[in-house]
Amino acid sequence: MAEAVAEGAKDAGADVSLLEASAFNKDKAGNYQSIAFGCPAMGDEELEDTIFDPMFTDVEGALSDKKIVLFGSYDWGDGEWMRNWKSRCSDSGVKLFADSVLANNTPDDEALDKCKALGKAIV
Repeated sequence: MAEAVAEGAKDAGADVSLLEASAFNKDKAGNYQSIAFGCPAMGDEELEDTIFDPMFTDVEGALSDKKIVLFGSYDWGDGEWMRNWKSRCSDSGVKLFADSVLANNTPDDEALDKCKALGKAIV
């Protein structure tokens, strides 16, 4: 999904960096105008809690002036983790720039097309 978002942004003319959560922090967030965050649902429909959630907690305060979008996949449930993540963003002053993209299990062609469109939207 991340590669599809990056492809869409590149197609729209953006210079793109594709980073893993462990390589991103609030200092790096300052280098970007737009950021697409992707995370799968884990456990009881939560953000991955060992690497992703600590990173997101670190950067939340540095995102209020950025174009932010969210994407991810889930295996069971109904995508509640994404609703919770969007509410968390709203509560902390992060404004989402476009509708989030969800995929149930492995993303199909439709989900990947939506990811590409998401990438184009934040350019």
